[in-house]
Amino acid sequence: MKWPTQLPLIAILRGITPDEVVPHLRALIDAGFDAIEIPLNSPDWEKSIALAVHEFGKKALIGAGTVLDPVQVEVLAALGSKLVVTPNTDPDVIHRAVELGQTTCIGCMTASEAFAAIKAGAQAIKIFPGGVLGPAYIRALKAVLPSELPVFAVGGITPANLHEYLAAGCIGAGLGNDLYKAGQPVERTRQQAQAFVQAYREATR
Repeated sequence: MKWPTQLPLIAILRGITPDEVVPHLRALIDAGFDAIEIPLNSPDWEKSIALAVHEFGKKALIGAGTVLDPVQVEVLAALGSKLVVTPNTDPDVIHRAVELGQTTCIGCMTASEAFAAIKAGAQAIKIFPGGVLGPAYIRALKAVLPSELPVFAVGGITPANLHEYLAAGCIGAGLGNDLYKAGQPVERTRQQAQAFVQAYREATR
């Protein structure tokens, strides 16, 4: 259960549009990001993901978030997507993603959900909403999970608090609004990406 990217930070580009994909992904990759998800409640997500895969598929693990059913997994695989991130624990989604060779990061909140995800074949889980539950909750949950399971915190993670979640046992985090808000300038994405990468490096020295 080894996470496949060099930097275990997943950029969540919720709301991004196809004409914004290339400059924002370039800024992220230049900063050191190599795992990027475009949630399926973004406009024209099929076009955005196809474009992202075409332009950056050899440099980063590109995929989708808010994946809710196996049919979406099949569409994503056909687009060349390699990453399936979910907000919930749905064994049917996990099974299909594993069958199609996708890397999975499955949304969980409880121990029951986490073990259901593991049983279905999830390679990694994300504790959501991480910022509400807090590092102490994650530390307690980690105590009963397989030590080799990659665990991410998602929801409310900032450059200032990232170290707390890493200290609680997460290998990394999924980064949403504090990294990217729909419509923001590319320069803001670049600045926030650099801040997160620096925070991660400082916390893992």
